[in-house]
Amino acid sequence: MKIAAFDIGGTALKMGVATTQGVLLQTAKAAIKHSDGDAILTQMLNWVTLHPDLEGIAISAPGYVNPHTGFIEMGGAIRRFDHFAMKAWLVQHTGLPVTVENDANCVLLAERWQGKAAEVNNFLVLTIGTGIGGAIFCNGQVVHGARFRAGEFGYMLTERADSRRVARHSMNENCTLRTLRQRYADHYGLAFDEVTGEAIFDAYDAGNAACRRLVDDFLNGIATGLYNLANVFDPHVIFIGGGIAERPGFMDLLRTHLAWFGIAEIADVVSHGNRAGLIGAVYHFRQQYPSAISNIE
Repeated sequence: MKIAAFDIGGTALKMGVATTQGVLLQTAKAAIKHSDGDAILTQMLNWVTLHPDLEGIAISAPGYVNPHTGFIEMGGAIRRFDHFAMKAWLVQHTGLPVTVENDANCVLLAERWQGKAAEVNNFLVLTIGTGIGGAIFCNGQVVHGARFRAGEFGYMLTERADSRRVARHSMNENCTLRTLRQRYADHYGLAFDEVTGEAIFDAYDAGNAACRRLVDDFLNGIATGLYNLANVFDPHVIFIGGGIAERPGFMDLLRTHLAWFGIAEIADVVSHGNRAGLIGAVYHFRQQYPSAISNIE
Protein backbone atom coordinates (compact mmCIF):
# COMPACT_ATOMS: atom_id res chain seq x y z
CA MET A 1 0.00 0.00 0.00
CA LYS A 2 1.33 3.41 -1.01
CA ILE A 3 0.10 6.64 0.49
CA ALA A 4 0.82 10.28 -0.19
CA ALA A 5 2.43 12.07 2.75
CA PHE A 6 2.44 15.86 3.12
CA ASP A 7 4.14 18.12 5.65
CA ILE A 8 2.73 21.64 5.44
CA GLY A 9 4.87 24.60 6.42
CA GLY A 10 4.56 28.34 6.07
CA THR A 11 7.28 28.57 3.41
CA ALA A 12 7.40 25.07 1.92
CA LEU A 13 5.29 21.98 1.34
CA LYS A 14 7.11 18.67 1.72
CA MET A 15 5.63 15.82 -0.29
CA GLY A 16 6.28 12.11 -0.33
CA VAL A 17 5.12 8.70 -1.42
CA ALA A 18 5.46 6.23 1.43
CA THR A 19 4.74 2.66 2.35
CA THR A 20 2.67 1.98 5.43
CA GLN A 21 5.91 0.84 7.11
CA GLY A 22 7.13 4.43 6.90
CA VAL A 23 9.58 3.96 4.04
CA LEU A 24 9.70 7.08 1.88
CA LEU A 25 9.90 5.93 -1.73
CA GLN A 26 9.91 9.41 -3.20
CA THR A 27 10.08 12.95 -1.83
CA ALA A 28 9.84 16.47 -3.20
CA LYS A 29 9.39 20.01 -1.92
CA ALA A 30 7.46 22.98 -3.26
CA ALA A 31 8.13 26.56 -2.19
CA ILE A 32 5.08 28.37 -0.81
CA LYS A 33 4.95 32.14 -1.07
CA HIS A 34 3.03 34.26 1.42
CA SER A 35 1.72 31.16 3.26
CA ASP A 36 -0.72 30.62 0.39
CA GLY A 37 -3.17 27.91 1.45
CA ASP A 38 -4.79 27.60 -1.97
CA ALA A 39 -1.38 27.01 -3.55
CA ILE A 40 -0.75 24.26 -0.98
CA LEU A 41 -4.03 22.52 -1.81
CA THR A 42 -3.27 22.74 -5.54
CA GLN A 43 0.19 21.25 -5.06
CA MET A 44 -1.27 18.41 -3.00
CA LEU A 45 -3.85 17.55 -5.63
CA ASN A 46 -1.20 17.67 -8.36
CA TRP A 47 1.01 15.29 -6.37
CA VAL A 48 -1.84 12.82 -5.93
CA THR A 49 -2.66 13.03 -9.64
CA LEU A 50 0.96 12.24 -10.54
CA HIS A 51 0.76 9.00 -8.52
CA PRO A 52 -2.41 7.13 -9.54
CA ASP A 53 -1.53 4.03 -7.47
CA LEU A 54 -1.98 5.82 -4.13
CA GLU A 55 -4.44 4.39 -1.62
CA GLY A 56 -4.47 7.10 1.01
CA ILE A 57 -3.28 10.56 2.11
CA ALA A 58 -1.50 11.43 5.36
CA ILE A 59 -1.02 15.08 6.33
CA SER A 60 1.08 16.92 8.89
CA ALA A 61 -0.43 20.39 9.31
CA PRO A 62 0.22 23.44 11.52
CA GLY A 63 -2.25 24.83 13.99
CA TYR A 64 -5.09 23.41 16.10
CA VAL A 65 -5.97 20.13 14.44
CA ASN A 66 -8.63 17.60 15.45
CA PRO A 67 -6.80 14.35 14.57
CA HIS A 68 -10.05 12.37 14.49
CA THR A 69 -12.06 14.54 12.10
CA GLY A 70 -9.27 16.33 10.25
CA PHE A 71 -10.84 19.71 11.02
CA ILE A 72 -8.40 22.60 11.47
CA GLU A 73 -9.70 25.22 13.87
CA MET A 74 -6.70 27.53 13.45
CA GLY A 75 -4.14 27.05 10.68
CA GLY A 76 -1.07 28.63 12.27
CA ALA A 77 0.81 30.55 9.59
CA ILE A 78 -1.72 29.36 6.96
CA ARG A 79 -4.71 31.58 7.61
CA ARG A 80 -6.58 30.02 4.70
CA PHE A 81 -6.85 26.88 6.83
CA ASP A 82 -8.64 28.56 9.75
CA HIS A 83 -11.94 26.70 10.34
CA PHE A 84 -11.17 24.37 7.44
CA ALA A 85 -12.37 20.77 7.14
CA MET A 86 -9.21 19.61 5.37
CA LYS A 87 -9.93 15.90 5.58
CA ALA A 88 -13.45 16.27 4.18
CA TRP A 89 -12.19 18.56 1.41
CA LEU A 90 -9.51 16.12 0.28
CA VAL A 91 -11.81 13.10 0.48
CA GLN A 92 -14.25 14.96 -1.74
CA HIS A 93 -11.56 15.87 -4.29
CA THR A 94 -9.61 12.60 -4.33
CA GLY A 95 -11.93 9.83 -3.09
CA LEU A 96 -9.08 8.52 -0.91
CA PRO A 97 -8.97 7.95 2.86
CA VAL A 98 -7.30 10.95 4.53
CA THR A 99 -5.78 11.70 7.92
CA VAL A 100 -4.64 15.04 9.34
CA GLU A 101 -2.57 15.62 12.48
CA ASN A 102 -0.72 18.59 13.97
CA ASP A 103 2.81 18.95 12.59
CA ALA A 104 4.64 18.84 15.93
CA ASN A 105 2.61 15.80 16.96
CA CYS A 106 3.73 14.13 13.73
CA VAL A 107 7.37 14.79 14.61
CA LEU A 108 6.69 13.23 18.01
CA LEU A 109 4.98 10.18 16.47
CA ALA A 110 7.94 9.63 14.14
CA GLU A 111 10.29 9.69 17.13
CA ARG A 112 8.15 7.22 19.03
CA TRP A 113 7.67 4.91 16.04
CA GLN A 114 11.10 4.82 14.42
CA GLY A 115 13.37 7.01 16.53
CA LYS A 116 15.14 7.27 19.85
CA ALA A 117 11.90 7.36 21.88
CA ALA A 118 10.65 3.89 20.94
CA GLU A 119 10.91 2.74 24.57
CA VAL A 120 10.32 6.13 26.24
CA ASN A 121 6.94 6.81 27.85
CA ASN A 122 7.49 10.45 28.84
CA PHE A 123 9.10 12.86 26.40
CA LEU A 124 8.49 16.15 24.62
CA VAL A 125 9.24 17.63 21.22
CA LEU A 126 9.99 21.30 20.65
CA THR A 127 10.30 22.50 17.05
CA ILE A 128 12.04 25.71 16.00
CA GLY A 129 10.87 27.19 12.72
CA THR A 130 8.64 30.04 11.59
CA GLY A 131 7.14 29.66 15.05
CA ILE A 132 7.81 27.47 18.07
CA GLY A 133 5.84 24.24 18.06
CA GLY A 134 5.62 21.42 20.53
CA ALA A 135 4.16 18.04 21.37
CA ILE A 136 3.69 16.00 24.53
CA PHE A 137 3.97 12.24 25.09
CA CYS A 138 2.98 11.56 28.69
CA ASN A 139 2.47 8.20 30.41
CA GLY A 140 2.59 6.37 27.09
CA GLN A 141 0.25 8.50 24.99
CA VAL A 142 0.04 11.71 22.99
CA VAL A 143 -1.60 14.58 24.87
CA HIS A 144 -3.93 16.58 22.62
CA GLY A 145 -5.74 18.66 25.23
CA ALA A 146 -9.41 19.55 25.57
CA ARG A 147 -9.36 21.72 22.41
CA PHE A 148 -6.44 20.06 20.57
CA ARG A 149 -4.10 22.88 21.59
CA ALA A 150 -1.73 21.00 23.90
CA GLY A 151 1.94 21.49 23.08
CA GLU A 152 1.71 25.09 21.88
CA PHE A 153 4.98 25.86 23.64
CA GLY A 154 5.51 28.99 21.56
CA TYR A 155 3.01 30.84 23.73
CA MET A 156 5.12 30.38 26.86
CA LEU A 157 6.68 33.58 28.17
CA THR A 158 10.45 34.00 28.13
CA GLU A 159 10.25 36.86 30.63
CA ARG A 160 7.72 38.59 32.83
CA ALA A 161 5.24 40.55 30.74
CA ASP A 162 5.47 44.29 31.35
CA SER A 163 2.98 45.44 28.77
CA ARG A 164 -0.62 44.85 27.77
CA ARG A 165 0.61 42.94 24.71
CA VAL A 166 1.62 39.78 26.53
CA ALA A 167 2.49 37.89 23.30
CA ARG A 168 5.47 40.24 22.82
CA HIS A 169 7.21 38.32 25.59
CA SER A 170 6.48 34.84 24.22
CA MET A 171 8.80 32.26 22.66
CA ASN A 172 7.02 32.75 19.33
CA GLU A 173 8.20 36.36 19.21
CA ASN A 174 11.64 35.93 20.75
CA CYS A 175 12.96 32.44 19.95
CA THR A 176 12.38 31.90 16.24
CA LEU A 177 14.84 32.17 13.38
CA ARG A 178 12.62 34.79 11.83
CA THR A 179 13.04 36.98 14.90
CA LEU A 180 16.79 36.37 14.96
CA ARG A 181 17.07 37.34 11.30
CA GLN A 182 14.95 40.47 11.82
CA ARG A 183 17.07 41.63 14.75
CA TYR A 184 20.27 41.10 12.77
CA ALA A 185 18.80 42.98 9.79
CA ASP A 186 17.72 45.87 12.04
CA HIS A 187 21.16 46.05 13.66
CA TYR A 188 22.97 46.31 10.32
CA GLY A 189 20.30 48.24 8.42
CA LEU A 190 19.64 45.39 6.00
CA ALA A 191 16.46 44.13 4.36
CA PHE A 192 15.06 41.04 6.04
CA ASP A 193 15.40 38.93 2.87
CA GLU A 194 19.13 39.71 2.75
CA VAL A 195 19.72 37.82 5.98
CA THR A 196 19.83 34.06 6.51
CA GLY A 197 20.05 32.12 9.73
CA GLU A 198 23.04 30.24 8.35
CA ALA A 199 24.94 33.50 7.77
CA ILE A 200 24.22 34.65 11.32
CA PHE A 201 25.53 31.44 12.86
CA ASP A 202 28.57 31.50 10.57
CA ALA A 203 29.32 35.02 11.82
CA TYR A 204 28.78 33.82 15.39
CA ASP A 205 31.33 31.05 14.88
CA ALA A 206 33.74 33.65 13.44
CA GLY A 207 33.46 35.74 16.62
CA ASN A 208 31.26 38.60 15.35
CA ALA A 209 30.32 40.53 18.50
CA ALA A 210 26.81 41.50 17.40
CA CYS A 211 26.02 37.95 16.36
CA ARG A 212 27.37 36.66 19.65
CA ARG A 213 24.90 38.84 21.53
CA LEU A 214 21.95 38.06 19.26
CA VAL A 215 22.51 34.29 19.18
CA ASP A 216 23.15 34.12 22.92
CA ASP A 217 19.83 35.91 23.56
CA PHE A 218 18.11 33.56 21.10
CA LEU A 219 19.51 30.45 22.80
CA ASN A 220 18.85 31.76 26.28
CA GLY A 221 15.18 32.20 25.38
CA ILE A 222 14.98 28.62 24.14
CA ALA A 223 16.78 27.38 27.26
CA THR A 224 14.31 29.27 29.45
CA GLY A 225 11.41 27.52 27.73
CA LEU A 226 13.08 24.12 28.05
CA TYR A 227 13.72 24.73 31.75
CA ASN A 228 10.02 25.44 32.30
CA LEU A 229 8.98 22.36 30.33
CA ALA A 230 11.44 20.13 32.16
CA ASN A 231 9.98 21.14 35.51
CA VAL A 232 6.33 21.01 34.47
CA PHE A 233 6.38 17.63 32.68
CA ASP A 234 9.46 15.88 34.13
CA PRO A 235 10.24 14.20 30.77
CA HIS A 236 13.09 11.79 30.16
CA VAL A 237 14.14 13.86 27.17
CA ILE A 238 13.07 16.87 25.08
CA PHE A 239 13.75 16.38 21.36
CA ILE A 240 14.55 19.48 19.33
CA GLY A 241 13.33 19.67 15.74
CA GLY A 242 13.60 22.15 12.89
CA GLY A 243 16.31 22.84 10.35
CA ILE A 244 18.49 24.76 12.82
CA ALA A 245 18.77 21.70 15.09
CA GLU A 246 20.59 19.85 12.30
CA ARG A 247 23.33 22.46 12.03
CA PRO A 248 26.65 20.96 13.18
CA GLY A 249 27.46 22.19 16.65
CA PHE A 250 24.01 23.67 17.36
CA MET A 251 23.02 21.13 20.01
CA ASP A 252 26.37 21.48 21.77
CA LEU A 253 25.90 25.24 21.80
CA LEU A 254 22.37 24.90 23.17
CA ARG A 255 23.58 22.54 25.89
CA THR A 256 26.11 25.13 27.08
CA HIS A 257 23.17 27.44 27.77
CA LEU A 258 21.11 24.64 29.32
CA ALA A 259 24.00 23.97 31.70
CA TRP A 260 23.23 27.30 33.41
CA PHE A 261 19.76 25.90 34.14
CA GLY A 262 21.08 22.54 35.33
CA ILE A 263 19.45 20.55 32.50
CA ALA A 264 22.28 20.21 29.98
CA GLU A 265 21.58 16.54 29.27
CA ILE A 266 17.83 16.73 28.75
CA ALA A 267 17.90 17.93 25.11
CA ASP A 268 18.49 15.79 22.03
CA VAL A 269 17.93 16.28 18.31
CA VAL A 270 15.08 14.51 16.51
CA SER A 271 16.03 11.36 14.62
CA HIS A 272 14.60 12.02 11.18
CA GLY A 273 15.41 15.66 10.45
CA ASN A 274 13.12 17.27 7.91
CA ARG A 275 11.52 13.90 7.09
CA ALA A 276 10.02 13.54 10.58
CA GLY A 277 6.71 15.21 9.71
CA LEU A 278 6.15 12.91 6.75
CA ILE A 279 7.01 9.77 8.71
CA GLY A 280 4.84 10.78 11.65
CA ALA A 281 1.91 11.53 9.34
CA VAL A 282 2.21 8.00 7.96
CA TYR A 283 2.14 6.56 11.48
CA HIS A 284 -0.98 8.57 12.28
CA PHE A 285 -2.58 7.14 9.12
CA ARG A 286 -1.78 3.65 10.43
CA GLN A 287 -3.49 4.47 13.71
CA GLN A 288 -6.61 5.83 12.03
CA TYR A 289 -6.99 2.99 9.50
CA PRO A 290 -5.66 -0.09 11.33
CA SER A 291 -7.92 -2.58 9.52
CA ALA A 292 -6.75 -1.45 6.09
CA ILE A 293 -3.11 -1.72 7.20
CA SER A 294 -3.53 -5.17 8.79
CA ASN A 295 -5.13 -6.55 5.65
CA ILE A 296 -1.99 -5.61 3.71
CA GLU A 297 0.61 -6.57 6.29
